[in-house]
Amino acid sequence: MDMVFHNQRNRMEILEVTQVAPTSNSPESTTEFRLPLTFCDIFWFKLPPVERLFFYQLDELTPACFNSVILPKLKRSLSLTLVHYLPLAGNLKWPPNEPKPIILYTPNDGVSLTVAHSDADFNILSSDGVYDAAELHPLKPDLVTSDVSSSAIAVQLTLFPNKGFCIGITAHHAVLDGQTTTMFIKSWAYICKQGNEENSPLPPELTPFFDRSVVKGPDGLDMLYLNQWLASSGSDSDTSKKSLKITTSAGGGAASDLVRATFEITREDFKKLRERVLPKLSDSGKEVHLSTFVLSFAYVTTCMVKARGGDGDRKVAFAFTADCRPRLNPPVSQNYFGNCNRPKFEVAKARDFLDENGFVFAVQKASGMVKALMERWVLEGMEKILSDCFDVLKEASESKLQIISVAGSPRFGVYGTDFGWGKPHKVVIVSIDKSGAISMAESRDGSGGVEIGLALHKHEMNNFSWLFPRCV
Repeated sequence: MDMVFHNQRNRMEILEVTQVAPTSNSPESTTEFRLPLTFCDIFWFKLPPVERLFFYQLDELTPACFNSVILPKLKRSLSLTLVHYLPLAGNLKWPPNEPKPIILYTPNDGVSLTVAHSDADFNILSSDGVYDAAELHPLKPDLVTSDVSSSAIAVQLTLFPNKGFCIGITAHHAVLDGQTTTMFIKSWAYICKQGNEENSPLPPELTPFFDRSVVKGPDGLDMLYLNQWLASSGSDSDTSKKSLKITTSAGGGAASDLVRATFEITREDFKKLRERVLPKLSDSGKEVHLSTFVLSFAYVTTCMVKARGGDGDRKVAFAFTADCRPRLNPPVSQNYFGNCNRPKFEVAKARDFLDENGFVFAVQKASGMVKALMERWVLEGMEKILSDCFDVLKEASESKLQIISVAGSPRFGVYGTDFGWGKPHKVVIVSIDKSGAISMAESRDGSGGVEIGLALHKHEMNNFSWLFPRCV
């Protein structure tokens, strides 16, 4: 990759901030809707929200067309979609008589929608090339949060005249996971593309399933997590101190000199990676799970540890979040609304990745993590996992540990999100510049590859770009 850094001064003009409510013609929207939080939701209680951008390229798009055609269609379809997803029009609340927060929709609630105009370079921000990570920040909306309430999602629509537009969505992680977020966005796109007809049903694969009783875990896990969160934020049993404010970051916040870039592992690359690693793995006699996820995660982790370099004794935590829906007993529908996932992480020494067999080590580790989730009860060890995560985050904030985690998934199929003006030109997870995560998505051309998004310090991005084609 040609390491040319793009730095520009963006002019962003906010044209409108409004609230989009579920269409009032629906009987559902006139009724209060309550949804309890499960232990899977409370695990993410105060962690930062996930911020996604969908760039749509329309070279002839004028402000007049945007304001008269695209904006009304997007607003109308959002209102219609929220009838099916009432919790997203509501807020996270903690009623005084409730032991834990709930998601509460009341009539007249709605989603905060920001409409903006940007003079930034659409081509750069929607490219795979290297640019300042902060350039994306004006395109993402912020959740409306306070001690007593927090919105579930926020949306921003940004026009780039004669280039296209961007849909930004920020999602509260205690309300929905990546599977639910992408199901909602695809539902919105489906209704928009179909013509915004009232009372039109969603197809079965996009219809959310709200029954919380299907997610069963160890007794008391929800309150254990909640009490750990309250203790970590200095709260106690006094309800006046039970703030719903979100922590600003999971690993120290976004640094000012971070740059972004996108890399792709093609189907041909995966073939080469398997050919390189199989002889060394067969010598060990261990059976290894060589999925595209394992190879992608192991390869990028190896490159990232080498890109940072430094002391071989320093610690590296590498983690991913596994969807529990198909692994629970009985399995839960993929349409289940909310969080139904668990993190899995390992800690190792940097030197294990730095030597000539670093990639083999990473594959063995990643494979072992995936196989453990497949072969054992998927919720095994969940009682300890939040406190362990706190320990890892504390070490990371003290710069003693490098965290490499995964946001998104190629399984989400984000590049199929067509609102009626074609598929996205680019989909970006902005929030990885706060968490240190890498993002994963399917290759936008449908070729079977995996798209990797990174936000790194400039010198690390330079190193990574050099290493990526030759790391193994």
